[in-house]
Order: sequence, then structure tokens, then C-alpha cells
Amino acid sequence: MMVDEVSDRAGGAERLAARLAAELSRERYDITLCATRGIDGSLGEELDAADLRLLALERTGRFDLVPLARLARFLRSERIDILHAHKFGSNFWGTLIGRLCRVPILIAHEHTWSYEGNPLRKFLDGRVIGRLATRFVAVSSADRKRMIEIEHVPAEKVTVIPTAFIPRPSGGGGDLRAELGIPDGVPVIGTVARLRPQKALTVLIEAFAELAGSHPSCRLVIVGDGECRGKLEMAAQSAGVLERVHFPGQRTDIDTVLEAFDIAAMSSDFEGLPLFVFECMAHRVPLVATDVGGLRDAVDNGRTGVLVPPRDPAALAEALGRLVDDDELRRGLAEAAAERMGDFTMERAVQRVGELYDRLLSEAGRGSTRVS
Repeated sequence: MMVDEVSDRAGGAERLAARLAAELSRERYDITLCATRGIDGSLGEELDAADLRLLALERTGRFDLVPLARLARFLRSERIDILHAHKFGSNFWGTLIGRLCRVPILIAHEHTWSYEGNPLRKFLDGRVIGRLATRFVAVSSADRKRMIEIEHVPAEKVTVIPTAFIPRPSGGGGDLRAELGIPDGVPVIGTVARLRPQKALTVLIEAFAELAGSHPSCRLVIVGDGECRGKLEMAAQSAGVLERVHFPGQRTDIDTVLEAFDIAAMSSDFEGLPLFVFECMAHRVPLVATDVGGLRDAVDNGRTGVLVPPRDPAALAEALGRLVDDDELRRGLAEAAAERMGDFTMERAVQRVGELYDRLLSEAGRGSTRVS
């Protein structure tokens, strides 16, 4: 397995790659997890405790290419059979270096992007990664379609493997409402995200400001940190709702966070199949989200959640208002979503990845199973 970094800053894609590496059969596969940047924090400690072989290249930036020579030496010396890379940077360098080192099977695993603009990335995905990789993994049917139609990745190379719910360590029974001074009985709408432009959280703030006119007791909680935090605080102030919008920062106690939410919300411009969706399903928190990317693969609109058009604050506000006003609707959506969790467990993801490995090994006539 190859990822950019393994740390507490890592997003859902990195956590999924790390869990796959830790949970794939050690009897069937000899696995090394390679991080092109670093391995640290509680996630690194967890993997070290799992007795997983780790390789940190310690790149300091995108133009720091010298450490990639360590990867090439490792692939040659260890005679790796499968190089499974995750996300664009690792996909590019992994397939390029893997091909130069004659690794028999190269898997590029894309965890989504906008598929808009950025002609260089489209070219590299379609004409370089898509041609060099043995398989290109998409996390949703929508992403598979865009890889083929927009980036021109050969259709026969694209395989869909949905992401999975990865339980996080228990938060120890905290009370986020009490921390934020939110009284019992006050409706709380919340989200957990890296605060970056993709998440379009200004749209959520606009929707909340519209909702606040008819539901003045509601609170909005935006958990996470990132480059857009200052902009979001200014947006809440400009909309006149700053005193009802809470920014508790980065949290690892997601169970504590979700217990504080009555309704979860996502306003993203694009997504693959995000971990937050599964966390809401598992914790029985009804979700209102924009109808983008692979959300339809997990959310049956009107039955297991509510989907609204992207960049439409009025539609988002209307959907949130319906759930605030209807306890029975919230419970019904949450229960139906929880019943679907069997399709998105870590066990199913491990099974799907193992089946892909075995199929490709059989096609390549390989019996060994050294994976990086």
C-alpha cells in the first residue's frame, strides 16, 4: 500500500488505505505500508502496534523527488508483486516508478476529485496513470463514469470498490453540547469536515441563516479545521448568525460529536464516497447532503437520507427545516440508513480488495503475494 502520509492529519482516504493494509490477511499477503511523506501520530502508533511493516520516505514537498529513489530500491530488492497506490500523487509516482521497476501489478486507487478544470491532471490520470496501471479503482459508480468519459481511462481498467466505515476510537463519553453551551432540546445541525473549498461550507452557512429565520433556536456546529476557517467565520458573521454557529476545531472523538447532532449536513461541491456518510449511518444521525459524486451509491433519497442540488442554499435550508420539524422522519431515515451499513463495512472492503488482488495475480500467473 502506498499513501501520501499516515498521521492524525490524514483524511478518510489515508485512513482507509491504512486499515486495508492492517486488515488484509497476513497469511495470504506479505504487506508493507509506504507513506511518501511521514508516519506519525496515533494512527502511526496503531499501525505499529498491529505489527505492520512500515516504510516512510519522508518527502518534504511535491518537488522533493530524491526520497522516491528509496521506493525504487525497495520495490526491486523486495520483488514486490503488487503496488497499490492511493490518491493522485501516489498514483502518479507509484505507477511510474512501479513500471520502471517491473512490478507485475500496479493498482491506482482514486478517492475522488472534481473532474473539472485542471487539464494537466486529466491528462496524467487518463494518459499516464490510466495507461500504466493494471487497474484504476474508483470509489463510486459516478467516479467510474467520469474517469472513462472525462479522463479517457480505458473502461476495462476501471473497477469500483466503495469506501468503508472505519470506526474511530471512543471519545470517552464527553458532552459536546455542554462544552459549547447548547441547552438540551435545542436542534443541532452539524458537519465534520476538513475546512477546504471542496466542502462549500459557505453554502451550509447561507442555508442555516435562511433556516434561522423560521427556526431561531437552531444551532449549527462545524467540526474540523483548515484553510477556510477564517472565511467561514466571516460568512457566519456577515449572515448575522455567528452567535449560533460553533467552530469547535479538529476533534478525534467523533462518537461524542455525532451524539450531539440531531441532523448531519454536507454541502460539498464534489465527493467520492466520504467516510462521514458512513459515520452518520452507523451512529443513526439523519443526513442531508448535496447530490454529488458517489452519494447516491450510499444514500437512497427520501428513504435513507435526503439529497439536494449543490450550490442551492434554499433547497438545503428547506430540507433541513423539514427534518427539524419532523421527529418521526428523522428517526425513519436514520434507522433505514443504519440497515444499509452491511454493504459498507471494513470487512466487505477487505474482501473486495482481496478478490481484486487474487484475480490480478491469477491473470498475471503469479503465486506470490508481496504487496506494497
